[in-house]
Amino acid sequence: MSKLQVPENYKAILNLKQTELGIKSIKDFFQQNLSSELRLRRVTAPLFVECGTGINDDLNGVERPVNFPIKDMDDKRAEIVHSLAKWKRLTLAEYQIDEGYGIYTDMNAIRADEELDNLHSLYVDQWDWELTINESDRNVAFLKQIVRRIYAAMLRTEYMVYELFPEIKPELPREITFIHAQQLLDKYPDKSVKDREDAITKENGAVFIIGIGADLSNGEPHDGRAPDYDDWITKNEEGYLGLNGDLLVWNPVLQRGMELSSMGIRVNPESLEKQLALKNKQERKSLYFHKRLLNNELPLSIGGGIGQSRLCMYYLRKAHIGEIQASLWPIEMRIEAKEKGINLI
Repeated sequence: MSKLQVPENYKAILNLKQTELGIKSIKDFFQQNLSSELRLRRVTAPLFVECGTGINDDLNGVERPVNFPIKDMDDKRAEIVHSLAKWKRLTLAEYQIDEGYGIYTDMNAIRADEELDNLHSLYVDQWDWELTINESDRNVAFLKQIVRRIYAAMLRTEYMVYELFPEIKPELPREITFIHAQQLLDKYPDKSVKDREDAITKENGAVFIIGIGADLSNGEPHDGRAPDYDDWITKNEEGYLGLNGDLLVWNPVLQRGMELSSMGIRVNPESLEKQLALKNKQERKSLYFHKRLLNNELPLSIGGGIGQSRLCMYYLRKAHIGEIQASLWPIEMRIEAKEKGINLI
């Protein structure tokens, strides 16, 4: 069910005009820095893909994509993307992107099954990026290197916001902390996943949690991941499962951890086979994307998504993602938010 968190004595620092200026400034500045850090070129992305190709992101495997018939194609069905995790890898192959270079795009999605709250909306906007790598890059050390470069772009963006709006003081630590999901469970064995995330993020300010998707020692994954994009089954050089993770920061307005990005080294044919088997999804091997991957027709890659509205929400110290983006919200949430000084666009 939808729910609204109202910070005590919340008052937006910026008015509507300042907020719109901040959103544009952040989006322009960050994507230029991201492109430079990772050597990415911008490409045009689809809003929808053909059903039954295996190209759409299945997220946790239970979310329903919005779909519709196409009149001029004999009512063949298309579905709105959840994200572009697999589409980007096909695009790396199509554009013949060399190792060490990649692509990024503006991804707009509809996730009709989201439970709406301060951080979750029906509408998702993020920078989706993908980088061609080689076999020697498929390790945690390389993953951490990429995370640090993305975090460097985040630090520069935070300072840009401070120059634009001096009343918004920088709060990100100079270095991001890395921890594996199993280490996090060992550190807080009696806490829920969300409480573990809040505790480690409050302690360190910015955290990258490695290993999302594989079962931990308690028999449960830290969070769900589809079996056909991130590699969460390969044992890394630190002895844990997983070559992927989530980037979280401490949100000073909501007083909780806030995920800004999910990324990972992608499956190779071997890990795809294993993960499909573990999730009982072997039937996907007949789909277009999966057949190409299993036939070694797609490059090895690392990629992820970075939430645009969430990033702006964090930098501009907003209490609700609806203060950044236009979307639909339950009428009860709109009324309560307005009464508490949270103006949903």
